[in-house]
Amino acid sequence: MDEKLISKKDLLEKTGITYGQLYRWKRKKLIPEEWFIRKSTYTGQETFFPEGKILERINKIIELKDSISLDELANVFSPQIKDVNIRKDDLMKRNIVSLNAIKMFEEQIGTVENMSFQMVLHIYLVSKSLETGEIGWEEGKEIIQTLHTYFPKLNQKQASLVVLRKMGVVTVLLLSNIEPFFVDDKTKIAIFFQIEKEVEALLNKLMMGGS
Repeated sequence: MDEKLISKKDLLEKTGITYGQLYRWKRKKLIPEEWFIRKSTYTGQETFFPEGKILERINKIIELKDSISLDELANVFSPQIKDVNIRKDDLMKRNIVSLNAIKMFEEQIGTVENMSFQMVLHIYLVSKSLETGEIGWEEGKEIIQTLHTYFPKLNQKQASLVVLRKMGVVTVLLLSNIEPFFVDDKTKIAIFFQIEKEVEALLNKLMMGGS
């Protein structure tokens, strides 16, 4: 099903922000370029946005903009975060990921005491997948291996993690710049995570001290 869109006019009215603020946040990369969707209408070309994503993002910017700078906010919303090291023990103490997810990661990648943000994100995605009850141990390891192999190739593109199940066979997909996709009625979408959204959730947990 196509994502619901909201027009620029309705967005400004609904959020109370100005045209200048919207485009300043775009220049600062707080709002992705691809969220500005140009469409033909009876009045000419108009700009629309994915309603759920843009409203959530603007609410978060408004919430945080008085406490941190716009440049710092841009780092918060970036799917590639470098030069961050997080101790494995801290992740466990703060209840950010499950022990099983860490074990899966270490079984596939090796034991690591100090983890980059990208490593933590992979473990976090597997931990959330396990919480759904839709995947088991071997499937979790497959997710870890897929993320480890292909996530660096995304080069900061927006992406989604998708796990499909058909007749007991599982397929793990990492889709970039995702458009609506469709599967046959015998295939179940077991896991669907928008990685950008999960990055924000993980960052909030790390900044706020866990769950």
